[in-house]
Amino acid sequence: MRDIAVFTGSAHPELADEVCAHLGVPLSPSRVSRFANDCLEVQLQASCREKDVFLVQPLVAPVQEHLVELLLMCDAARGASAGRITVVMPHYSYARSDKKDAPRISIGGRLVADLMVSAGASRVLAMTLHSPQVHGFFSVPVDHLHALRELAAHFRQYDLTRTTVVSPDLGNAKEAAAFARMIGAQVAAGAKQRFADDRVSINSVIGEVAGRDVIVLDDEIAKGSTVLELLERLRELGPRSIRVACTHGLFAAGALKRLSEQPDILEIVCTNTVPVPVDERTEKLKVLSIAPALAEAVRRIHNGESVSALFDAPSRE
Repeated sequence: MRDIAVFTGSAHPELADEVCAHLGVPLSPSRVSRFANDCLEVQLQASCREKDVFLVQPLVAPVQEHLVELLLMCDAARGASAGRITVVMPHYSYARSDKKDAPRISIGGRLVADLMVSAGASRVLAMTLHSPQVHGFFSVPVDHLHALRELAAHFRQYDLTRTTVVSPDLGNAKEAAAFARMIGAQVAAGAKQRFADDRVSINSVIGEVAGRDVIVLDDEIAKGSTVLELLERLRELGPRSIRVACTHGLFAAGALKRLSEQPDILEIVCTNTVPVPVDERTEKLKVLSIAPALAEAVRRIHNGESVSALFDAPSRE
C-alpha cells in the first residue's frame, strides 16, 4: 500500500504491529520523551507529507498520559502536512462519561472528542463505544466497529443448542440480542441499578437461563463488579454452565483473578483492543485478535471503500 503511514504511541504497540502485518506496511517509528518539567514530547520519525496517516492508540491506563500522547501525535502529523489524519482508537475510555447525570459535572466523552478534532484528527475509527450517543460527540466522520463476529466465531466451537446470551443490564441488551441472533441463541438481561463506579445491584434476570448454557456478554469489564453481581442472580436460577465475554478486557484492580477464581465460570473471553499483561493472564482467559478487522477497515478507509459493508452495526445484523 502506497502513501500510507501508520504510527502508534506507547499504549498498545503490539496491536499496531499486528495491524501493520495484516496491511503489509511497516509501522512507522515514533518517539515519546519527557521534558525535565514532566511535559511529554512526541516526534513522528517518518515523513507524513500528503500521506494518509493512521494513529493507533487506545485510551488505556494511564489514560491521561496516553490521551496527551495521542493529541501530540495528531498535532505533529498536522504540522508535518499530513494529507489526512485518522485516529484508530480501539478503546475510548472517556465514552463512559456520556451524560450529565449529576449537577456540575463535565461530559468528558464530548470534551475529549473535541480535543482530538482540535488537535488535527480528521476521522476516527473506534471499536464498541460504550453507548451509541458517543458516536455523535465527534464532529468528524466516525467508523464504529464491533467485535461480535470475532466473539461469535469463537463460541461456535461449542454446542449452542441450549445457549442463552445474558446482558448484565438493559442498556447492553440490544448488542446481546444481536450477538444471540448471530449464534442462534436466546437472550436475557439483568435489571441493574448502579450506585457508584464499582457498586451495582442486579435484582432479577429477565429471560430463560435455568438449565441453559449462559454466555454473559458486556462491552467492557473493568473491576468486574457487575459480572460478579450478575453471577449471584444466575446461581439462584441454576444455569448449566457460565462463560463470560466482552470486547474490552480492562480487568482493573485484580478483576481477572477474582473472576477466574469463580468455580462456575468456565471461560473468560475478550479481545485485544486493550493490552492484557501476560503475567496477569489465567488459564480461563482467551484473548481474540481484532487486528484483522481493524486492518481491513484501515485498508477500506484508505482506498475510499465502504466500511459499513463489512462492519454493520449490531442493530442491522
